[in-house]
Amino acid sequence: MLTWSKRLLPALAAALFVSMPFVAPLPAAAQGRTGTLPDFTELYERQGPAVVSIDVTQKAKRQRFPDISEDDPFYEFFRRFGQIPRNGPGGGGNGQQREFETQSTGSGFIISPDGYIVTNAHVVDDANEVTVRLSDKREFVAKVIGSDARTDVSLLKVDATDLPRVSIGDPDKLKVGEWVVAIGKPFGLENTMTAGIVSAKGRDLPQENLVPFIQTDVAINPGNSGGPLFNMKGEVVGINSLIYSRTGGYMGLAFAVPIDIAMNAVTQLRDKGRVTRGRIGVQIQEMTKETADAFGLKNANGALVNSVEHDGPAAKAGVQSGDIILKVEGRDVHSSNELPRIITAIRPGTKVNLTVWRKGSTKEIPVVIAEIKDDQAASTPRRGGGKEPPKEKPKPNKMGLVLSDPTDEQRKALELPGGGVMVDDVVGVVRGNVQPGDVILAIIQHGNPVDAKSAAQVNDYLAKLDKAASVTFQMRRGDQTFYTTLKPGEQ
Repeated sequence: MLTWSKRLLPALAAALFVSMPFVAPLPAAAQGRTGTLPDFTELYERQGPAVVSIDVTQKAKRQRFPDISEDDPFYEFFRRFGQIPRNGPGGGGNGQQREFETQSTGSGFIISPDGYIVTNAHVVDDANEVTVRLSDKREFVAKVIGSDARTDVSLLKVDATDLPRVSIGDPDKLKVGEWVVAIGKPFGLENTMTAGIVSAKGRDLPQENLVPFIQTDVAINPGNSGGPLFNMKGEVVGINSLIYSRTGGYMGLAFAVPIDIAMNAVTQLRDKGRVTRGRIGVQIQEMTKETADAFGLKNANGALVNSVEHDGPAAKAGVQSGDIILKVEGRDVHSSNELPRIITAIRPGTKVNLTVWRKGSTKEIPVVIAEIKDDQAASTPRRGGGKEPPKEKPKPNKMGLVLSDPTDEQRKALELPGGGVMVDDVVGVVRGNVQPGDVILAIIQHGNPVDAKSAAQVNDYLAKLDKAASVTFQMRRGDQTFYTTLKPGEQ
């Protein structure tokens, strides 16, 4: 089973047998030096001293005696052999819980001569003591200045001066196929260097929509977490944070947090001990070629606004459901994933201009960025109020949808003031995001939404379409509104 391995805990390594395959000569343009593979020796000698090992101690309590009832047949056995105090489990006897320590390791790197160090947040989670070990064998007890779980970045501080530090690079200049190296403490082996190439950029990973990860094939293993990813200039371009693995060990898929994202968090942690992020209060979805055609756009760029939060910054500025956000302060929004990254990086209270596509033309909308709260849920719960099936089930329409008009009770439960058409069933093969229980709110015609007022109206519209034509609907599912383009399949 494939798993995301984020907490790179130390492991005991057995004997390692390495065979060197034949390596064909690289083209001259891809070689570090003419006629040879890249030489990393100078990079290691120059940047290695600024990479540190991190040992973390966590204290926890656990039940000393088994939680067992006096009626259990094994109760007397455990009591006789001293596993249960004489006053019984839960009786308040001495030693009911005992404290024990767990240890983990990771990596980090020094960013300033006065002792500021960057690592992953998950390396120092719940730490009681953090020890930093330099390449010259000096050790320091570090203070955790602050951590940011969303970017998996933590800032540490040790009491020292004149320390070596890394150089910070620009991850935007990285190219796929470029050589990169990591230095860290895999399996407890300090100052280990591994090399590879950039496999991809801007990688979106599950539950990590604020970080455009750098994917590499650099060997990253337990203990490498928090260590630097260097380009061939010896500049840090990322923090090694994740691997994708079946076993918890390296399998050729490693991911690093871009250093510009990390340093933005580091600056805020150093200045105020926490990270603030911007928000505008919209729910968005990805644009497809079909939705772009439905809204009259040539390219499937931008972020399609599903819904606008009541009294949120976007609502107050006049952003509407169905708008497509193309730019923020002149910066292109190529995909829906880019919009949260752009907005969250803006300081709350800042006024920005959104360029949106609405009803066939662009419109500039100034919006004041608000602050996102840590406890705000990523998704809203579904609203109660199920549909009641009609007494006589309607027949499927041309698109394979069985539609009905909502009852008064359904309109009240779903907060549908006037229009809306219920999807009772989906028959045959329908390509698109639709399922029973959805509500059709509008049909997108020539870039404009037309309210769905009745099942008869929607069925009549679909009946007039060509056999292979697609249709774009604005839908409601629970508390979520979204747009979907449906195509008929073989019924």
